[in-house]
Amino acid sequence: MNTLDVKEFKSAKETKVPESLAELSHEEKERLKFLGVDESFKKEGEYIQIDAKPFICKKTEAEGLEILPITEALKKYDWIEDYFWKLVNPEKDEFTKAVAEDLDDGYFIRVLPGYKLIYPVQTCLYIRTDKVVQKVHNIVIVEEGAELNLITSCSVHPHLSSAFHIGVSEFYVKKGGTLTFSMLHVWDEKIYVRPRTGILVEEGGTYISTYVSLFPVKSIQTAPVCRLVGPKAKASFISIIANHPNSYVDIGGEVYLEAEETATEITSRVVVYGGENVSRGKIIAKASKVRGHLECQGLMLSDNGIMRAIPELDSYFYDVELTHEAAVGKIAKEEVEYLMSRGLTEEEATSLIVKGFLKVKIEGIPPELKKQIDKTLELAKLGF
Repeated sequence: MNTLDVKEFKSAKETKVPESLAELSHEEKERLKFLGVDESFKKEGEYIQIDAKPFICKKTEAEGLEILPITEALKKYDWIEDYFWKLVNPEKDEFTKAVAEDLDDGYFIRVLPGYKLIYPVQTCLYIRTDKVVQKVHNIVIVEEGAELNLITSCSVHPHLSSAFHIGVSEFYVKKGGTLTFSMLHVWDEKIYVRPRTGILVEEGGTYISTYVSLFPVKSIQTAPVCRLVGPKAKASFISIIANHPNSYVDIGGEVYLEAEETATEITSRVVVYGGENVSRGKIIAKASKVRGHLECQGLMLSDNGIMRAIPELDSYFYDVELTHEAAVGKIAKEEVEYLMSRGLTEEEATSLIVKGFLKVKIEGIPPELKKQIDKTLELAKLGF
């Protein structure tokens, strides 16, 4: 993969952003609607950023929810410094350095102790201008006993020649809290994406992450680092990926089991039509009586693609249960022939098998999000 230089892209602060959604083109509105950025989608709060500008930031009457642009939150609360750049090191790489040196914006979301939101909170990070780099920093705090379903929909204008998104996110789940974080991303063939994420889960807390990327992208590289620091804390990572020709997708995850009876599961489903895919997973047992499982399944549909599965298990204690399984294969000819005998064309049969392969059981997500993921799979199937 070629070296990616942030300096080759212009600042998102230099762009002109529309004053309202009405100024967006029909194509843009349809793309955002597809991602759930729509008034008919029930939500407790909403944050939309276009290039460097917070475009919409609002919430319902939910008293237990705070949502602000991160630049405003940093001015409003001195204590945010205790959370800012504490899970992700600003010196981690050239991308985190770029965000630390010249932040565009991002979102701050906090759910107060014991407050359980009924509907999701939705954020959208949208790049509208050609050849810009969007640099965001997000902080989410789920206080003790609180619950939050957070959906992030990221995309770009349908006709960009190139763009670059760098997203730093730090998530804190306090004692007994639950954060369900779901990403529905529609990038494009010449878009570079570099998320950098840290997660901290305290005693009895739960973190559920679902990442869905089914459309072409030039390059994605991310490996969230999650620390389970309290007894009985849990984390689940699920990724559903379609790898297209000329795409480089490197998606991983590291989970540190740092307290007794913590548990994690990392699951990935990948369909490779071309390009290069790397699926990484690492579980580190740093306490006794912990459990972890890695599962990666890849479906190769082209001789021009590359699929790599890299599982890693590290243990510092003997009384732990860490397992992994990985498999890469192709669609069985018999399956296609059977479906064709039922009246489907070869293309329709293949698409149906792929859709079924990508569907995985996702625990803990709200019904509205499940419908949106199914819709994403259905529309992406047309391209399959």
